[in-house]
Amino acid sequence: MDATNESSEGAPFILLGLTTSPEQQRPLFGLFLVLYVAGILGNGLIVAAIRASPALRAPMYFLLAHLSFADLCFTSVTVPKMLANLLAHDRSISVAGCLIQMYFFFALGVTDSCLLAAMAYDRYVAIRHPLPYATRMSRAVCKTLVGTAWLVSHVHSLLHILLMARLSFCASHHVPHFFCDHQPLLRLSCSDTRHIQLLIFTEGAAVVVTPFLLILASYGAIAAAVLWLPSASGRLRAVSTCGSHLAVVSLFYGTVIAVYFQPTSRYEAERGRVATVMYTVVTPMLNPVIYSLRNRDVQGALRALFTGRRISAGDS
Repeated sequence: MDATNESSEGAPFILLGLTTSPEQQRPLFGLFLVLYVAGILGNGLIVAAIRASPALRAPMYFLLAHLSFADLCFTSVTVPKMLANLLAHDRSISVAGCLIQMYFFFALGVTDSCLLAAMAYDRYVAIRHPLPYATRMSRAVCKTLVGTAWLVSHVHSLLHILLMARLSFCASHHVPHFFCDHQPLLRLSCSDTRHIQLLIFTEGAAVVVTPFLLILASYGAIAAAVLWLPSASGRLRAVSTCGSHLAVVSLFYGTVIAVYFQPTSRYEAERGRVATVMYTVVTPMLNPVIYSLRNRDVQGALRALFTGRRISAGDS
């Protein structure tokens, strides 16, 4: 390796961000600041309301609280740095900082994926097997599902980061993205990245595609059960709820699959940035609205949270 390559090995990465146009940076800063604050407030309020209200002790709300907490952390891994870079002249991030950001981004993203699958399974059991629901979705089962989600996600992330840490970056360190992500970094590496690509298409598929298929199967079974509801208004309400859930889930998984499950040689930076915004900013902001803010029990808990009134389990 020549002297130029050696000197660039420890050099920090430069995150080029969403745009290099000065005219677009301030409007984008304002837009993403609003989206970020909305997501933080929405998810934070859901976590606070569920923890404070005895009426929200059902398995669905236990899983929802963990999803909201994971979403809150997920957006905070990337968006604050993106906002700072939209206004700052120095957009550098150290190699260690880059790997740390990647670790938590992957871990929290996979946690989201697993929790969405757990929530879909919970709704499936509630609708298709209402009598043994309390047994099948006991607190011990819910804790096992959540613990497995967090464990699998961190093992997955650690495996990927250990492989990424062994790569050499002896060319440009300018990353055409707003955070340290797999595909743009692999494009900059002068190492052999085939083993990482293989890992993405095998182990990565297991923690992303498998939950997505489980969600589709669960909602398919729910849709079949909904058709037998005696009330037309009940069928319409159930279809509306399932449809909104599936829309957000499809947006999340569709953009994730589009970004990661393609050869590095076919990755396009501009399209990758747009798709990444969908699952790093938009879906974490929509999840509180889709899964909870339209729920009467959650609305009552939020009102109680703001007014200081205590809600008992019998009030729901």
